[in-house]
Amino acid sequence: MNRRCGFVALIGAPNAGKSTLVNALVGQKVAITSPRPQTTRSRLLGIAIEGESQIILVDTPGIFEPRRRLDRSMVAAAWAGAGEVDLVCLVIDASRRASSDLERIIAGLKESPRPTIVALNKVDIAGKQALLPFAADLSGRVEFEDLFMVSAATGDGVSDLKHALAARVSPGPWHFPEDEISNASERLLAAEATREQLFLQLRNELPHQSAVITETFTDRRDGSAEIRQQILVARDSQKAIVLGKGGTRIRAIGEAARGEIAAQLGRKIHLFLHVRVEPGWEEDRDRYREAGLDWVE
Repeated sequence: MNRRCGFVALIGAPNAGKSTLVNALVGQKVAITSPRPQTTRSRLLGIAIEGESQIILVDTPGIFEPRRRLDRSMVAAAWAGAGEVDLVCLVIDASRRASSDLERIIAGLKESPRPTIVALNKVDIAGKQALLPFAADLSGRVEFEDLFMVSAATGDGVSDLKHALAARVSPGPWHFPEDEISNASERLLAAEATREQLFLQLRNELPHQSAVITETFTDRRDGSAEIRQQILVARDSQKAIVLGKGGTRIRAIGEAARGEIAAQLGRKIHLFLHVRVEPGWEEDRDRYREAGLDWVE
């Protein structure tokens, strides 16, 4: 009878640490992370429990100045996520503070009727005392209910933020079972795990114009799963980067992704990766749907 439940959107500039914060609030890994900006592409739900409250966290792509269709779809997904929730949590990289992307988000929030909480993230490398003038400046430019200084990486301040979110969601029944931590399908989780390894292992060698599509996901009789995925790239030179000399890179990516998928799904995984050159994939509506993004003109 005392339960509460609500949706909270985490929005911010690329690489503000939104996905890492979602994972910290949930207490388990549900969103992929990497040092590269624009890692998150589609809206993903992470489900956190705090006392009698179920907090449904909407992990959104970073908001930045879009230059191509994929960029526009990612930014649209972020603002759509912010518009369909009970509360917005603006995540700011405290080590960078002001940026043109942050100014763009602040301007957008002025048009939003949703209550906002600010989370100054990465205080482990920025220092809380140095942030006090910045926090005071923010209070004059953004209408927010509360401000928290946190480090998603170390956990500092995360419990206080989680408690505040739990108190602000609305009274009502939970939307998900108690043991569920994400709404993502197994197919999407598998694709995201492989895409995370592309970011982690290739870093700046591979542009953002790559995608991972789970073509088949088959349950075997022994309880394991056989997964076949396509890694889409735009050019032959990018395919060579993903494959590596003698196929060493693709094997390393597959091995790490297989371990991550097995850990998330709790069963043995047989993963088969194929790299495909598809120059026009960013203009293919079906590819956007497969990646969990809306088509934006």
